[in-house]
Amino acid sequence: MVNPPRQARRQGFTLVELMVVMAIVALLLAIALPRYFGHLDRARETVLRQDLATMRDAIDKYHGDRGRYPDSLQALVDARYLRAVPVDPVTDRSDTWQAVAPEDGETGAMYDVKSGAPGTARDGTAYADW
Repeated sequence: MVNPPRQARRQGFTLVELMVVMAIVALLLAIALPRYFGHLDRARETVLRQDLATMRDAIDKYHGDRGRYPDSLQALVDARYLRAVPVDPVTDRSDTWQAVAPEDGETGAMYDVKSGAPGTARDGTAYADW
Protein backbone atom coordinates (compact mmCIF):
# COMPACT_ATOMS: atom_id res chain seq x y z
CA MET A 1 0.00 0.00 0.00
CA VAL A 2 1.33 3.34 -1.03
CA ASN A 3 0.84 6.34 1.15
CA PRO A 4 -0.80 9.30 -0.53
CA PRO A 5 1.49 12.29 -0.93
CA ARG A 6 1.48 14.56 2.03
CA GLN A 7 -0.11 17.87 1.51
CA ALA A 8 2.12 20.84 1.96
CA ARG A 9 1.79 22.24 5.45
CA ARG A 10 0.11 25.59 5.71
CA GLN A 11 2.27 28.25 7.24
CA GLY A 12 1.16 31.61 8.55
CA PHE A 13 -2.19 32.95 9.69
CA THR A 14 -5.40 33.37 7.81
CA LEU A 15 -6.99 36.75 7.35
CA VAL A 16 -9.80 35.85 9.74
CA GLU A 17 -7.33 34.91 12.49
CA LEU A 18 -5.49 38.19 12.04
CA MET A 19 -8.74 40.17 12.16
CA VAL A 20 -9.77 38.46 15.41
CA VAL A 21 -6.42 39.27 17.01
CA MET A 22 -6.60 42.89 15.84
CA ALA A 23 -10.14 43.22 17.25
CA ILE A 24 -8.99 41.90 20.64
CA VAL A 25 -6.03 44.30 20.69
CA ALA A 26 -8.30 47.23 19.75
CA LEU A 27 -10.74 46.31 22.53
CA LEU A 28 -7.96 46.16 25.12
CA LEU A 29 -6.60 49.54 23.97
CA ALA A 30 -10.06 51.10 24.11
CA ILE A 31 -10.33 50.01 27.73
CA ALA A 32 -6.78 50.87 28.83
CA LEU A 33 -6.00 54.21 27.12
CA PRO A 34 -8.60 56.40 28.88
CA ARG A 35 -7.42 55.10 32.24
CA TYR A 36 -3.80 55.72 31.29
CA PHE A 37 -4.42 59.33 30.26
CA GLY A 38 -6.51 59.88 33.39
CA HIS A 39 -3.59 58.70 35.50
CA LEU A 40 -1.24 61.04 33.64
CA ASP A 41 -3.50 64.03 34.33
CA ARG A 42 -3.81 63.08 37.98
CA ALA A 43 -0.02 62.73 38.27
CA ARG A 44 0.55 66.16 36.71
CA GLU A 45 -1.86 67.74 39.15
CA THR A 46 -0.19 66.02 42.10
CA VAL A 47 3.24 67.23 40.99
CA LEU A 48 1.89 70.75 40.51
CA ARG A 49 0.43 70.82 44.02
CA GLN A 50 3.70 69.50 45.46
CA ASP A 51 5.80 72.05 43.55
CA LEU A 52 3.58 74.89 44.73
CA ALA A 53 3.84 73.69 48.34
CA THR A 54 7.64 73.44 48.07
CA MET A 55 8.00 76.92 46.58
CA ARG A 56 5.62 78.45 49.13
CA ASP A 57 7.57 76.82 51.93
CA ALA A 58 10.82 78.23 50.50
CA ILE A 59 9.25 81.71 50.27
CA ASP A 60 8.16 81.49 53.92
CA LYS A 61 11.62 80.35 55.04
CA TYR A 62 13.26 83.13 53.04
CA HIS A 63 10.95 85.68 54.69
CA GLY A 64 11.58 84.21 58.12
CA ASP A 65 15.36 84.30 57.69
CA ARG A 66 15.72 87.66 55.94
CA GLY A 67 12.69 89.66 57.03
CA ARG A 68 11.62 90.36 53.45
CA TYR A 69 10.09 88.46 50.58
CA PRO A 70 12.23 87.35 47.62
CA ASP A 71 12.24 89.32 44.40
CA SER A 72 11.82 86.23 42.21
CA LEU A 73 12.03 82.47 42.19
CA GLN A 74 15.58 82.80 40.94
CA ALA A 75 16.41 84.67 44.17
CA LEU A 76 15.32 81.56 46.07
CA VAL A 77 17.62 79.46 43.94
CA ASP A 78 20.53 81.88 44.36
CA ALA A 79 20.04 81.87 48.15
CA ARG A 80 19.81 78.03 48.05
CA TYR A 81 16.28 77.76 49.33
CA LEU A 82 15.50 75.83 46.12
CA ARG A 83 17.88 73.74 44.02
CA ALA A 84 16.28 74.96 40.81
CA VAL A 85 13.11 76.63 39.65
CA PRO A 86 10.74 73.71 39.11
CA VAL A 87 9.11 73.05 35.77
CA ASP A 88 5.36 73.54 35.76
CA PRO A 89 4.13 70.01 34.91
CA VAL A 90 1.09 71.32 33.03
CA THR A 91 2.93 73.78 30.76
CA ASP A 92 6.31 71.95 30.77
CA ARG A 93 8.06 75.29 31.31
CA SER A 94 9.72 76.90 34.31
CA ASP A 95 8.99 80.50 33.29
CA THR A 96 5.19 80.38 33.54
CA TRP A 97 4.95 80.73 37.32
CA GLN A 98 3.00 83.81 38.39
CA ALA A 99 4.31 85.85 41.33
CA VAL A 100 1.83 87.34 43.79
CA ALA A 101 3.04 90.64 45.24
CA PRO A 102 3.02 91.11 49.01
CA GLU A 103 0.61 93.43 50.76
CA ASP A 104 1.51 97.07 51.29
CA GLY A 105 4.31 97.65 53.77
CA GLU A 106 6.10 94.38 53.00
CA THR A 107 9.40 94.41 51.17
CA GLY A 108 10.15 92.11 48.28
CA ALA A 109 8.24 91.23 45.16
CA MET A 110 6.94 87.70 45.75
CA TYR A 111 4.57 86.87 48.59
CA ASP A 112 3.09 83.80 46.89
CA VAL A 113 3.39 81.87 43.65
CA LYS A 114 0.68 80.45 41.39
CA SER A 115 0.68 78.35 38.28
CA GLY A 116 0.47 80.14 34.96
CA ALA A 117 -1.09 77.12 33.29
CA PRO A 118 -4.34 77.73 31.42
CA GLY A 119 -7.28 75.45 31.94
CA THR A 120 -8.93 73.66 34.81
CA ALA A 121 -8.07 70.66 36.92
CA ARG A 122 -10.08 67.48 37.19
CA ASP A 123 -11.96 68.93 40.18
CA GLY A 124 -13.11 71.94 38.14
CA THR A 125 -10.83 74.56 39.72
CA ALA A 126 -8.53 76.66 37.57
CA TYR A 127 -4.82 75.90 37.81
CA ALA A 128 -4.18 79.62 38.25
CA ASP A 129 -6.24 79.61 41.49
CA TRP A 130 -4.13 77.00 43.27
